[in-house]
Amino acid sequence: MAGFYALLLPAAAGMLGGVMNALAGGGTFATLPALIALGLPSNIANATSNVALLPGAGASAWGYRDELAPVGGMPVRLLAGITFAGGLVGSTLLVLTPSRAFDLIIPWLLLFALVVMAFGKRASDWLHARVTIGPRTLITAQGLLGIYGGYFGGGVGLITTAVYGLLAAADPRSLFSIRTLMLAVANFAAAFVFIAIGMVRWSACLPMLLGGILGGWLGARIGKTLSHRLVRIWTLLVTAATTLVFFVRAYG
Repeated sequence: MAGFYALLLPAAAGMLGGVMNALAGGGTFATLPALIALGLPSNIANATSNVALLPGAGASAWGYRDELAPVGGMPVRLLAGITFAGGLVGSTLLVLTPSRAFDLIIPWLLLFALVVMAFGKRASDWLHARVTIGPRTLITAQGLLGIYGGYFGGGVGLITTAVYGLLAAADPRSLFSIRTLMLAVANFAAAFVFIAIGMVRWSACLPMLLGGILGGWLGARIGKTLSHRLVRIWTLLVTAATTLVFFVRAYG
């Protein structure tokens, strides 16, 4: 029974995470707690989650390929290249972070993602009413998104949606494709580092990976029919609950 549970839990979490990434991001909020529940150290769990969600993110990006378009006039290839470089930097930083330190950092990263998700649209409207932001700012922001995605990845899809809305005045629904592709690129870059260092727990990664592929494909299909409001409410609830659990775990 224990062996079955060790396969079922990561597979189910991977499928849910794949769906969430395809809809609004935040798939790590499903996969990371599941891996930690299986007894993995937090930094190993994060690296394993990153690699496991990569094929699902790729499946989602493929599902949205007909909607892919530049953001703020910036070519997709340029944004992808910046994200890849940032992902390499971020994943290297994770390798250098002790597990206990990462335990204390995680809740604050989750809280940051929650705040951006909750108030990103209001901040975007306020900013665009007062200033005009150029392409250099978007390039810098994309590099930071890549670093964050490689280091942690939790909520990076949500944060990317908010940042693109903030800097490029883009509608959230129009960002499903480019956001999902940038998530896949950041995960792809980080996977090189995590696999090379040996931070991936393959016994949990493989069933989660298979679940993530199915979830990513399903999420892309569902995402073309669901309203942004419904997706936003669901993601906010999941993010808030996960943030609370990790604060209690780290500081309770």
